[in-house]
Amino acid sequence: MVTTPVKPRLTPRNPAVTQQPSLQMMGANTPRIRTARSAEQKYVIATLVLAFSGDPAVRWLYPDSHQYLTHFPNFVQTFAGQAFAQETAYCIDGYSGTALWFAPGVEPAVARIIELIKGSVFESEQADVFAVFEQMDDYHPQQPHWYLPLMGVAPTQQGQGYGSALMQYILNQCDRDQLPAYLEASHLGTVSFYQQHGFEVIGTIQAGHSPTIFPMLRHPQ
Repeated sequence: MVTTPVKPRLTPRNPAVTQQPSLQMMGANTPRIRTARSAEQKYVIATLVLAFSGDPAVRWLYPDSHQYLTHFPNFVQTFAGQAFAQETAYCIDGYSGTALWFAPGVEPAVARIIELIKGSVFESEQADVFAVFEQMDDYHPQQPHWYLPLMGVAPTQQGQGYGSALMQYILNQCDRDQLPAYLEASHLGTVSFYQQHGFEVIGTIQAGHSPTIFPMLRHPQ
């Protein structure tokens, strides 16, 4: 998972949004990646709900199964839904995997995220949740960069290279434009995956009983 609200910065870090990458195959054996349109949000969000059902950071937010199924779809929409409007939401054909990216200058809807957390996270955990999100915000790069709020592959489709294909799709754009990319790895098991794609751990984030989250930065190559 990759997430980052709160101690909000209300001004964009950079107003410029770079040109979107062309939709093209990256190799004969690479799955076809395309832009996910706004009308497809329910399918993309369903994939992410399946993909994050065992994620330690997300399940710390929503440990109760009913709570998770009720509120995590709204969290995806509120936190990363701007990717659809910006045409930087990408999916594998058939919605086996998806990545919601923010181009330089695009910011999370901070006020809506705060409201959602207050209404969906157990009150006893909210202080620690906001402390974690504040630390996340502090690690965000100040220079223009691509940010990956959420990426996931359906559990039945994992191990086929879909995550790597979705990741490399935008990293190629970052390298062409000489822009960094940033994300938060929501558990240690995903750190090595991102390291294989050139990301480096730049710190750790933790508050109260939260799991440790790893902010990661990739310089253009």
